[in-house]
This record gives sequence, C-alpha cells and structure tokens, in this order.
Amino acid sequence: MVSAVLSGNPDKNLILVTGRSHPKLAADVAKQLGIDVLETTDYDFSNGEIYVRYTQSIRGADVFVLQTHAGETINKFIMEQLIMIDAAKRASARSITAVCPLLGYSRQDKKHLGREPISCRLMFDLLKAAGADRIMSVDLHAAQSQGFFDGPVDHLVAMPVLVDYVRDRLDLSNVAVVSPDAGRIRVAEQWAQRLGGGPLAFVHKTRDITRPNKAVANRVVGDVTDKDCVLVDDLIDTGGTIAEACKVLTNAGARSITVVATHGVFSGPAIERLKNCGAREVVVTDTVPIPEEKRWDGLTVLSIAPLLASAIKAVFNDGSVAELFDKYPAHHGEGFLFA
Repeated sequence: MVSAVLSGNPDKNLILVTGRSHPKLAADVAKQLGIDVLETTDYDFSNGEIYVRYTQSIRGADVFVLQTHAGETINKFIMEQLIMIDAAKRASARSITAVCPLLGYSRQDKKHLGREPISCRLMFDLLKAAGADRIMSVDLHAAQSQGFFDGPVDHLVAMPVLVDYVRDRLDLSNVAVVSPDAGRIRVAEQWAQRLGGGPLAFVHKTRDITRPNKAVANRVVGDVTDKDCVLVDDLIDTGGTIAEACKVLTNAGARSITVVATHGVFSGPAIERLKNCGAREVVVTDTVPIPEEKRWDGLTVLSIAPLLASAIKAVFNDGSVAELFDKYPAHHGEGFLFA
C-alpha cells in the first residue's frame, strides 16, 4: 500500500480502502490519485457475518471508505461498509469519509403512504452512527436528502462527464432534452443549457405508489418531432420507465433517442427492455459494476473515477468540491490527474 501526501503536509496521510462491491472502481480512483488501495482482510463467516481488518496502521490518517450499494447483495455491502467505518474509527483514523457512488435506499426519501419508513434518512443515520464524519455520493435521487446527515455531504454530479460524451456525438442544433417525468425537469433544464439551450420536453407519467417499479408513460409534453432526443435520468433499475418513455417519444416523431443516466443498476428485465426500447444508445457511468453479461453493443459505460478522485483530493486538501464542476476538464479518461 502506498498512501499519499497530496497537500505537501507530511503530517497528513490519505488512505483509500474499499469493500467488495466494486473493487475495480476503487482501483481506478486510486490510480487517478497516484496511490494504492489499502489491503484489507475481509471474509464471511459460515453464518453470513462479515469480518474486516486493515492490514496496516491507519492511525491519524484521513480514511476514505469506498463502497457502492447495488446488486442482489446490496444489504451485505451496506453492512460491510458500516463495519469498515467502525474498524477505522477504532483504529484511530483522523477522519473518515464514506464514499458511496450509489447510496442505497436513496429513492426512499419521503413517505408516500402512512406507516412507511424514510429509509434514506436511516441510511445517513447508520453511516453517522458507525463513525463517518463525511459522506460523498454521486447524483442522489433527491438532492435535499443531504439534509438527513448531520455533517458535510459532498453531492457530486456526473453531468459534466455525461454531457461531454453526448456533446461530441450529436448535432446540437437538432437536440431536444427530455425528462422521463415531471420531477426531473430541473435536471433536464441544466442539460439543455449545457447542450446549447435547445428545446425541452418531458414525459407525463403516472405511477402506482403501492407497486414497485411500475409506471405508465402517457404522452410527451413538448415538441420532439424530428429531434434527436436525449432522455436523461439519474438511475435505471428495471428499465420500465425508460422503455415506456422511448416508446412515447418514438410515437411522437422523435428522429433518434439517446438514453443517459448516472447509475446503471439494470435489475430484472432491464437488459431486454433496453435492448428493444428503440434507443440508439444507452450511456451510463460505472458507479455500479456492470458485468459482461449485462453489456450489449448499444451500451456505453463512462468512468466516474476521475470525478471521485478529484473530489477526494479536494476534501483531503481542504479545497472546494463545488469548484470542481467549473474546472472539470472537457475530456475524461485515463491519465486525468491533478497537479
């Protein structure tokens, strides 16, 4: 393990550790920072309990615990991160930042019906109770859920990475940005501004709040006739909302559809739906691991590691995370390092 002194202060030490949910992303972030991921011992007991131990001293270090919350074992990964945070606290880390590229349960940020939990609030409480001083995440489902945590929350946005890719591949004079529902209009407006201020539309959608992953796209509000539509969302789970929206856009006369989202969860029938939804390309980031069996020719996965690395460095050096979105380079990828 090679730790880093990125600020020129020999008394400061940055350590990156990771659980088992997305080791490749952690390795990519470490490469951007010019360090190694700290080796840990972690395994499951026969009854499913998790054991974690750091192989080297982390006393007095600024520790960043990276774990994305996704997949069929999402609850296991959440528990593993909580245990890693607790271990860092008991090992006398100077500070602990929970880096959650995709924060589990973030969609459950309010009550729709009586006697429901607010599970997103519970997630923040658990991280705090485990010993996290700070939380870093990418594109929370609702930005205001940052208020659930009594401490700093670095809410990163993947838009600069995604916009960059789309801008180079479409005729911006013919682009219409489309929100899959009325609730994400503000995000779609930001996309439209970054893509040259073209027209904006949204899909009028109804949802049965008593049934998970069930939504019906009714009609397009806005003119998308002969437009190259960029359909933007924060997360694709089963793909039902996106597939329905693509169908409505096609029926409304869209010339092409490019689907863009930060988190490609792709559970259940998502792959089959996305392959056959009529979109010419689906673009996501690698906040969630996407195995080969869930990839197809029309899928593009962009690296979120440069953004995470730049935010980690800013926090470590007591810099401004907000300024990153003005300074983020026009082209991402290998070799993106901060001087």
